[in-house]
Amino acid sequence: MVGHRRFRSDDTRATRETVILPIERRELFADSQLTQAPKGVLLHGPPGCGKTLIAKATAREAGTCFINLDVSILTDKWYGESQKLAAAVFTLAIKIQPCIIFIDEIDSFLRARNSTDHEATAMMKAQFMSFWDGLITDPHCTVIIMGATNRPQDLDRAILRRMPAAFHVPLPNVQQRKQILDLILKNEPIEEGVDIMKIARASESFSGSDLHELCRQASVFRVRDYMKSSKSDCPPSTSTSQSHSNISESDDEFHDALRSISMDDLMRSLQKMKESKLHCGSLQMDRIELD
Repeated sequence: MVGHRRFRSDDTRATRETVILPIERRELFADSQLTQAPKGVLLHGPPGCGKTLIAKATAREAGTCFINLDVSILTDKWYGESQKLAAAVFTLAIKIQPCIIFIDEIDSFLRARNSTDHEATAMMKAQFMSFWDGLITDPHCTVIIMGATNRPQDLDRAILRRMPAAFHVPLPNVQQRKQILDLILKNEPIEEGVDIMKIARASESFSGSDLHELCRQASVFRVRDYMKSSKSDCPPSTSTSQSHSNISESDDEFHDALRSISMDDLMRSLQKMKESKLHCGSLQMDRIELD
């Protein structure tokens, strides 16, 4: 695949040189078609690694408009309407250029064509690629089709040809996991004995969204402890209506009484998620044990 690169936090320069800089300073590249921004960019990698966020950040840094294209927008039961909708998307993008048209889960829309495809679906794909070719052949047009997928092998070869710049977004390494955990827990109360690096080392094969869920579950444990202690302190004769009134009047006390997130909370949450990922087949047996 032409232009294939592995996207990491220390490799943002490649994205900037390939996509952002040619858009920001497009007047410098006007005389050369070889150094202009590619008309198609593919972000692929495991789910939960922030491909959509990367696309939005790229558009924001490059100063372009951003169209988050939902495939359902292009589907219509009436014959010929899908082609008109596809034409409308490209017409809008050209009017507001520079613009990035982003298609999440692009494999569900532009997957490899076969004889079982419905006629309307096949025509819609052909129409979409036809308009896309119009962008490619116009050197003065600054509209980029950016797609994200975790199944690049399912994409049609004609689509891969139109996306010469491809970036693999991998799972975060241990240092990146620590940075993600630090960011998630930045504004949360945590105990002094919490070892973020230990959690980062033990969460191998976790994506950014997995780490967010890990912290969320750890926070839920302390809420459960608070609810248990509240029930034990509540007299048996207290009515339901009075309990609701007390809860509504003591929101500040609730936040003050809620303990900080402990290392045990994070480790319990990590173990629970590892077991869940193991049963789903997304984690190997030799990684279930905690350090």
